[in-house]
Amino acid sequence: MSQRSGMANGVEKATKETVQEPPKDKQARLLNDPEPGHFSLVRAYHLADLITLMNGFCGVMSILSSMRYCMSPPDKTADIWMSLVFMPLGLFFDFFDGKVARWRNKSSLMGQELDSLADLISFGVAPAMCAFAVGMRTPLDQLLLTCFVLAGLARLARFNVTTGNVPKDATGKAKYFEGLPIPTSLTIAGLMAFWVSRGWTHYNIPFGTLATGSIFEFHPVVGMFLVHACTMVSKTLHVPKP
Repeated sequence: MSQRSGMANGVEKATKETVQEPPKDKQARLLNDPEPGHFSLVRAYHLADLITLMNGFCGVMSILSSMRYCMSPPDKTADIWMSLVFMPLGLFFDFFDGKVARWRNKSSLMGQELDSLADLISFGVAPAMCAFAVGMRTPLDQLLLTCFVLAGLARLARFNVTTGNVPKDATGKAKYFEGLPIPTSLTIAGLMAFWVSRGWTHYNIPFGTLATGSIFEFHPVVGMFLVHACTMVSKTLHVPKP
């Protein structure tokens, strides 16, 4: 009986070892553990995730700088320059986090979501807030700027759910982006920086306003945001990946 019992225990042990799941990534284990302990979210971050958070930090600082400019005299441009500088700084972290993730082979679903949320702040909300600060403040301006942000939100959501369906090259990398990536909004930010350098803000914005004095008053240049919104959500526009 003892020999049979020993054989049974050996078989049971071998079976358990066979069906035992491989150890999970630290992030997956901490996020799914029912009792993960204190600060489990912070401990679950990969290095790339921390860099992504710096992208979000730059976006929020850009927005706050635009708000400070709205409360300052028009001739005090330090805050609006800070707003404009933080956006490309966020782009640096946006590129850097991907390189670190590939270097450490530590990509994750949470990292993908963090990247999209940070991009929405830095390249969606921040440029719209900067445009408002420099003078695009009519009700119709605000509506069009809101449409721009929502288009960026929709584009990022679509990217997250369809990225697996985009054709891949030999290395497994997607061949193209569907629609313009949201960081391309920095081209508009660059144009606004030129306006600030020339003092073309508030009542001096190029092309002035149309339908002045009516509820439909708006700045024609806000159309740049509307056009960019359309190109971001386009399904047929394919932008080759570098």
